[in-house]
Amino acid sequence: MRYGHNRKSEPTLPQQRRLKTKPLLIIIGILFVCNLLWFIAWLIPSGSKKSNEEVASVNDNAITREEWMAAMEGEIGRETLRELINDKVMEEAAKEYGIVVSEKEIDLELALIHASDNQAYTGLDTDKEREKIRSNLILTKVLTKDIVIEDKAIQENYEQNAALYNTKDANRTSIIIVKTIDEANQTLRELKEGSSFSVLAKERSIDMASANLGGDIGYINESTDFVDASIVQAASKLMEDTISEPVALKDGTYAVIYVSDKLKGRNFKLKEVKEHIKRELALAQLPQTVSPETFWKDFDAKWFYDE
Repeated sequence: MRYGHNRKSEPTLPQQRRLKTKPLLIIIGILFVCNLLWFIAWLIPSGSKKSNEEVASVNDNAITREEWMAAMEGEIGRETLRELINDKVMEEAAKEYGIVVSEKEIDLELALIHASDNQAYTGLDTDKEREKIRSNLILTKVLTKDIVIEDKAIQENYEQNAALYNTKDANRTSIIIVKTIDEANQTLRELKEGSSFSVLAKERSIDMASANLGGDIGYINESTDFVDASIVQAASKLMEDTISEPVALKDGTYAVIYVSDKLKGRNFKLKEVKEHIKRELALAQLPQTVSPETFWKDFDAKWFYDE
């Protein structure tokens, strides 16, 4: 990954953050499929199309829409359908067990996840992020509803992980990196004329890791070490939903930066994170990671791929 310079080796998470591994792994798996769905939606033109419509050709040999869609279904169709079923299963589980997920709980999870993993939701807009957090909260609440955690253990965890619950300001940032100032100025002109930042990032950015996600590099702040410091500094000065002037990077390239969301840092009190800590400690007691598929039989889930 570039992000303005060679990315450093990923640091080992400190001991106090290991409790978040299980829910994050579940979320990341879901997000990968959603990113693919978003990419397909971006590729497919709007409006109804005939199955034999030509979408490409090689030496006058046509590739039809039907062939294209069949290939995509074969590549990701199974996993895409699996995640759609999982979302429905979790909604049914919420009804069955009387589980309610509040907007305040989602806000808390967003803040804590981005404090420990700035890139956790790259490629998804804010609404999609919140949907996935909601689904994960339903799953964790179902899994931990009968596990008893003593208040003393919750208090000790809070004290041991004080840094985790003291979050810093962070900015949801997307970038387009180009080789010259002229390219950067041209990119900025096109953006001001109404071009899509995401589309231009895919077409023009020389940083392929972020380009594949429409330029999205997640939430960054002063503690982010995988991004050129000039990007971090410029993002911190931008208002929400604004684009920067070209920014010179250390390696001689230039970045155009877009900030889509700003998270205000907070020092969370014990009463605010008590239920979160309780779920994390309860998850740690489970013998293995459990996915939504565990509940398929309970809610009579069936799908196209059943034999």
